[in-house]
Amino acid sequence: MTYELVKSYAFEELNTLSVVQLELLAASLRQRILEVVSSNGGHLSSTLGAVDLIVGMHTIFDVREHPFIFDVSHQAYAHKLLTGRWEDFDTLRQFGGISGFCNPRESSSDYFIAGHSSTSISLAVGVGRARSLGANTKMPVVMIGDGSMSAGLVYEALNELGDKKYPMVIILNDNEMSISKPIGAISNYLSQILTSPLYQKTRQSIKKILT
Repeated sequence: MTYELVKSYAFEELNTLSVVQLELLAASLRQRILEVVSSNGGHLSSTLGAVDLIVGMHTIFDVREHPFIFDVSHQAYAHKLLTGRWEDFDTLRQFGGISGFCNPRESSSDYFIAGHSSTSISLAVGVGRARSLGANTKMPVVMIGDGSMSAGLVYEALNELGDKKYPMVIILNDNEMSISKPIGAISNYLSQILTSPLYQKTRQSIKKILT
């Protein structure tokens, strides 16, 4: 898939693509990321693993209206490519080039600078609070990894969210990866959920229905 196709399918037009076209789009994004990161350096495995999720986010939600909040945000390279930075992506992490993280000064599609983990849900709670006070913004869409779920900041945010019940979408990218091997009760709990008979039965039923 060429750059012209990627550019022409940005934002609201992504939802007009077939599943096969979306898969081709994701493959094109991964190839572009591989080309640039192999030359410039940067985060590779985390951002490659998030390409399909980010394509899905842009297919369902309009980033011009919904704040997209990425935890850590070095996994958001596909988001950058889908929001007008395909040509400038060659300058990734270079002096005067585009950032390795989301940056509102770089694009209006980037909601917040996030270079540390476990901040995304707190930011989304802030968006929810602003909406409750009359701010002109729509429901935030958050993507957070299982590695980030081990920090206390996440649970402070979930605690307030459970009380205030601000509307938001939280996508858990459970890729069983972190800077080092995930350990602890939360990691074990997520692994148990994925292997539980109930989860597997539900997953197979949903696949059957969708097919």
